[in-house]
Amino acid sequence: MSTSLNFDDTTDFDNATRGLIAALEPAVIKAADGRVIWDGQAYDFLDGECPPTANPSLWRQGQLCNKQGLFEVAEGIYQVRNLDLSNMTVIEGDKGVIVIDPLISAETAAAALALYRENRGDRPVTGVIYTHSHADHFGGVRGVIPPGHADVPVLAPEGFLEHAVSENVYAGNAMTRRAVFMYGAGLEKGPDGQIGCGLGMTTSLGSVGLVPPTVDITHTGQEEVVDGVRIVFQLTPGTEAPAEMNFLFPDRRALCMAENATHNMHNVLTLRGAVVRDSRVWAEYLDEAIGMFADKADVAFASHHWPTWGRDNWTEWLAGQRDMYAYMHDQTLRLTNKGLTGPEIAEEFAFPAPLERLWANRGYYGSTSHNVKAVYQRYMGWFDGNPAHLWEHPPVAQARRYVADYGGIDAVIGKGRAYAEDGDLRFAATLLNHAVFAEPENDDAKNALAEVYERLGRGAENGTWRNFYLVGARELRHGVTHTDLNAANPEVMSALPVDMIIDSLAVRIDGPRAADSSLTMDWDLVDEGQVIRLTLSNGALTHRAHTSAAPLRGAADLTLHLTKEQLLGLLAGKGLDGITVDGDPAVLKTLVDLLDTPDPQFPIVVP
Repeated sequence: MSTSLNFDDTTDFDNATRGLIAALEPAVIKAADGRVIWDGQAYDFLDGECPPTANPSLWRQGQLCNKQGLFEVAEGIYQVRNLDLSNMTVIEGDKGVIVIDPLISAETAAAALALYRENRGDRPVTGVIYTHSHADHFGGVRGVIPPGHADVPVLAPEGFLEHAVSENVYAGNAMTRRAVFMYGAGLEKGPDGQIGCGLGMTTSLGSVGLVPPTVDITHTGQEEVVDGVRIVFQLTPGTEAPAEMNFLFPDRRALCMAENATHNMHNVLTLRGAVVRDSRVWAEYLDEAIGMFADKADVAFASHHWPTWGRDNWTEWLAGQRDMYAYMHDQTLRLTNKGLTGPEIAEEFAFPAPLERLWANRGYYGSTSHNVKAVYQRYMGWFDGNPAHLWEHPPVAQARRYVADYGGIDAVIGKGRAYAEDGDLRFAATLLNHAVFAEPENDDAKNALAEVYERLGRGAENGTWRNFYLVGARELRHGVTHTDLNAANPEVMSALPVDMIIDSLAVRIDGPRAADSSLTMDWDLVDEGQVIRLTLSNGALTHRAHTSAAPLRGAADLTLHLTKEQLLGLLAGKGLDGITVDGDPAVLKTLVDLLDTPDPQFPIVVP
């Protein structure tokens, strides 16, 4: 950690507590079945001094993120912070309130809205804005728009639904599993365990939903009026999310920066997995925001952390973030063009001191190390050009060879412990990981690696690195961490267009088993007025809608005449009751039998 950090600077603490109206007491939120899905009181230990088991800089960030309650940002603008990973912002309109980013879970969103109403009055929700396509910014929408309230406008950036689906449905199982490590929601909260994730404290574990947008924001400068509130938008695709937008409330002189500017370095490639982000355009859009809004806002706030008041202060904050992402991008490519690989650049890379010592640029959530590798990956891919890395053995086969060459499992464990005792925790982790993958039932190997992971985690300034290491240590000792969070649940699926539902099935087809099967099936969506043909051939499931330009020719093996609601019920296992069937119903069974069911608890730290 840099010794130049000024721990006497209390500006962030002043801003994180400014405008506090009331806190939720007790800060415990439960699901309908009694499960605790959010426990803010578990972080009370952060009121104390930083212990030896935590990085002082990350401890400070945890203290800041742990400020909880309803806060006034500007006239008619309020935020509920630290009732989930993200913030929920409430804008008072003529007749009700506009909700920005309704958290992850319906339960936490409902609690946040209730806290607002308790202190500001029982105003109805008259609009919702999704700043971008990550689940912590839309998943709790049913807590503010219950079913049956279809008249509430929902605004989102163009492409929102497509990217929300690709992250939360197509690859949702793998991302959710890795999110267990990244956010550490199941870790014990305490000085030895989870102390936050840099961007917030952790993720809630309640009911995830999705109400499709009704108003697309398609271009920068677009202006909308919702419940009498004027909003001017700046589209920022390819930044922190593939579909994202900043926006100004010109009559309130307040700017929402979505998640494009937060009080930490963000991820160019998040550790849970995602499409690599473009740090070059990220910097450009931050600069554009300064140019568009510098004379029009007195406060800037975001979907995480605390606001920044004063034109000079918030433009300085954005400029620091802009220069950080631009420097990271440009210097990584400069060194790439000198022949360095991603890991080599990450070891050599350092920010200039003025950027390095900014609290808002510290790597609490993203890190310089994994972000630099992500920039390299965006341009160069996984291969570093060295032929030795072109066709390496997979982890288990490689591990067994290392163990054999080192003289057996006991020798590898001994060497690993020796490197750990000498302080080389990185190579100790490498050796002991080989031991675990060579003999996954060897408790000595797993315990030795767990000890190294704990030491690495407790020294990390980055919250997600700490969580990854500590969850890894726990799973080595106690087995896989179970999670109830499911971002691809029926509520989310019901919001998807039918073509995306088919795509979600296509990625589950067991290709080797399906290679010798062929079928065609028409879905006649009577309520949507479209017919879609599914074709399974050569292990691939494709689809095409009937149009006058590209008509469907010939009869399908099976045609189902049904509504979208019936389709969702069919896919949920409710059968063909009420659905008109033409052709051979066995075709449906053939398709269903070829679908793979992903394991939400697949192993990571063992083979």
